[in-house]
Amino acid sequence: MARDTLTRDRIVHAAVELLDTEGLEGLNMRALGKRLDSAATAVYWHVKNKDDLVVLATDHVWGRLTLPDPGASGWRAAAAAMAADLYGMFTRHPWLVQVLAAHVVFGQGKARHDEHSLAVYEAAGFAGPEADRAAAAVFTYVLGNAAGAAATASLTRRLGGGADADERFGRAMAEAREIAARHPRLRARLETAAANGYAAAPDDTFAFGLRALLDGLERQAAHRTR
Repeated sequence: MARDTLTRDRIVHAAVELLDTEGLEGLNMRALGKRLDSAATAVYWHVKNKDDLVVLATDHVWGRLTLPDPGASGWRAAAAAMAADLYGMFTRHPWLVQVLAAHVVFGQGKARHDEHSLAVYEAAGFAGPEADRAAAAVFTYVLGNAAGAAATASLTRRLGGGADADERFGRAMAEAREIAARHPRLRARLETAAANGYAAAPDDTFAFGLRALLDGLERQAAHRTR
């Protein structure tokens, strides 16, 4: 594909697809050019380098988040919906967790989301730095919960597929369970029918924590409006 038939949008879409399948470590201009049926050098006519491409891909994904109106649904429902959407974004695109640790993330999509997030917490009654703290507390909670999915995806890629990878993973998990069984509270949880594996959390853990966090913010907001 000649460079004049490429566009930045096509390159960014292809980069997101590549990142979803290969992770941050699998993104390079040669692999991207192959996916686009183009020479790797042609990509450089539209993006500066890999870091620039990562930022563009990140902002593209961020820009697809929905922004519920706190005036229509109430601030708490809007905050919960935004948190769930953000969590879904991180789990669908686990490479984003790595990006946030290694890149300065910015762009119109990210700014659009951050602006709306502040508006939601201002609607709750927070102002200035308090709105920033409320938004940051929820964002950090979501990111922390998504880190497990990102780590699993990265580990799966590193181990590769096949019986050998399954065997290595099984041995590691068996050893982890053996160590955990030496501690009474961990052992009790491992012995339950609901245990999906060592360090596995119940299915409603994210929702439980988010409710608790929003409960606390709601109490603080009510106190400030008295």
